[in-house]
Amino acid sequence: MTQKQLNANKTIALVAHDHRKDDLIKWAITNKEELSQHNLVATGTTGRLLEENLGLPVKKLLSGPLGGDQQIGALIAQSEIDVLIFFWDPMEAQPHDPDVKALLRVGIVWNIPMACDVATADFLISSPYMKGTYTAALTDYDEYKNRKL
Repeated sequence: MTQKQLNANKTIALVAHDHRKDDLIKWAITNKEELSQHNLVATGTTGRLLEENLGLPVKKLLSGPLGGDQQIGALIAQSEIDVLIFFWDPMEAQPHDPDVKALLRVGIVWNIPMACDVATADFLISSPYMKGTYTAALTDYDEYKNRKL
């Protein structure tokens, strides 16, 4: 296994489906002080709402259905996202469900901390690892990458 180092100042991706945006905004307001210590990245509308409600800078990507979920996934694969907070809507099918599944899969592949609900997000943001460095184990995918078809 290889490793990657997460610095004390982390890059946190924040994503929320339409029916979960209010939950994410409320959670972010409650955790504004902690979030202000990190770099924030979000998909389209979610990023705008976070900036308006928190008064913090947020790097805004495309809306999820327009490719924002895929942009976040690419940033995870490039080790540019350390934590994913993704409040997805389990009660409503999304037109971009394959992108949602791919985003969650890439988060697992690259072993980044992820929260999909308020309780898990609370545990994550209050973890001592959020304030300090953390060494994450990475699966060695060399055999997979070098396989012959």
